[in-house]
Amino acid sequence: MTEQHHRWYSQNLGKDMDMLSFGTRGYPIILFPTSMGRYFENKDFHLIDSVRWFIQEGLVKIYCPDGVDSFSWYNKYIHPADRVKNHIWYDKYILEELIPLCQRETGENRIATAGCSFGGYHATNFAFRHPEVVKYIFNMSAAFDIRQQLDGFYNDDVYFNNPPDYLPDAQNTEFRDMYVVLGTGEHDICKQANIDMHQLLNHKGIANWLDIRQGANHDWPVWREMFPHYLSLIK
Repeated sequence: MTEQHHRWYSQNLGKDMDMLSFGTRGYPIILFPTSMGRYFENKDFHLIDSVRWFIQEGLVKIYCPDGVDSFSWYNKYIHPADRVKNHIWYDKYILEELIPLCQRETGENRIATAGCSFGGYHATNFAFRHPEVVKYIFNMSAAFDIRQQLDGFYNDDVYFNNPPDYLPDAQNTEFRDMYVVLGTGEHDICKQANIDMHQLLNHKGIANWLDIRQGANHDWPVWREMFPHYLSLIK
């Protein structure tokens, strides 16, 4: 399985950013890390190994960018307004720096986003903010509501980065050509959040599948079972 380490200076974030990619061709997938996770997390916890066959067969190419949660949502040393602004710079980094790389290397105009736990927030928020470049969302035990990270602070920037808030009124023709997987477990701490998101997406007419796994909890062994199943849905 081909693995490549990337590092470049991000003009949007003002610092060097690291990323791992796996594969040489196939449908591009941006796989976000969990809360304050690093670019090597999904490899270290064997989520990449769980989809090795898809990578080796040239069906997918997976990009694992670094996260900036410790500078944004989880940075309790700065004002909540600045936490959101730091996340917006990260959103621009993904859109303006990583997406063009994915498109250039794979020849696909629209990509897939994926993530476990808080990585699912990133996958979902980025995708619905930019549906013109995202077709699939593969969530595994995702969280969606960011307000708990902001100590009661709320402004327009929070609204437009909190899917449960902005999605009900969002309008985009690309929504009709998206497919969202909401994977969760019977005993998952994020189960209700996924049920609520499923209902919201149904109301908007966005194609989705709520996959509640019996006996499953919020942990890597469950996500390693989910991920290959979800990649098999790419058409």
